[in-house]
Amino acid sequence: MASPTEENYLKALFNLANEKGEISVSDLGNMLRVSTPTVNSMVKKLHEQGLLIYEKYRPLSLTNKGKKEAALIIRKHRLTEMFLVEKMGFGWEAVHEIAEQIEHIKSPDFFDRMDEILGHPTNDPHGSPIPDKNGRIVWKSYQKLGDCKPGAVVKLAALTNSSEEFLKYLNDKKLSLGLSIKIDSIERFDGSMTVSYLKNQRQTLSAVVCEKLLVES
Repeated sequence: MASPTEENYLKALFNLANEKGEISVSDLGNMLRVSTPTVNSMVKKLHEQGLLIYEKYRPLSLTNKGKKEAALIIRKHRLTEMFLVEKMGFGWEAVHEIAEQIEHIKSPDFFDRMDEILGHPTNDPHGSPIPDKNGRIVWKSYQKLGDCKPGAVVKLAALTNSSEEFLKYLNDKKLSLGLSIKIDSIERFDGSMTVSYLKNQRQTLSAVVCEKLLVES
C-alpha cells in the first residue's frame, strides 16, 4: 500500500506525462519542490514496486499498474472537491488543500459512498474529469476561449488552471462553469477579448486568461 508521499509522486507523474507518456526527472522535482537525488531515490522505489519504468538518463513513464494507481488517487481528490462544493458549501477556490489531505484515506467504501451521494459526477468543480472506480478517464474535447471567433456563443466548461488566485479572479468577474458567454470582439494587438454574459456583465479578458478557460459550443 502506497504511502502518502508515494501517492503524491504518482499523482504528479500522471499529471506531468506528455503525449508519449514520458516525464522528466527535473520536471518532477520542480513540481514537487524536491532535489534531484530525492526524486531519484523515490522513482527507484516506485520502479521496484512495478509502478514506474525507470532507466538512467531516460524519461520516466508509468506502467499500466502505476497509471491506474495514480488515477484512483486523482479520483479520490476530485470526488472530495466535488463533495466539499456541492454538499458542504465550500467555494471552488477553497477545496484543493482539504482534498490533498483527504485523498490519502485508504477506505474505498468511503469514496464509493461519497460518489453515490453526489450522484456519480463525471467532472470535479473545475471541470476536470473524475476517473471511474477502475481508473478509467473519459476525456472531453474542449477548445480554449482564446481560439474562438467574434460572435460565437460558448459555454464555459473547464479550466486549465485551478489555482486559488485564478479562481478568486474568476469569482470577482462572476465567471463560473456552465455560464453562456458571447464573444463581442477580439483586440488584434494583444488577443484580449471583450465578452458578455449573464444579464449585464461585460468584461475584457486578457489573452492569458482566455488560454486558461475551456469552452464548448
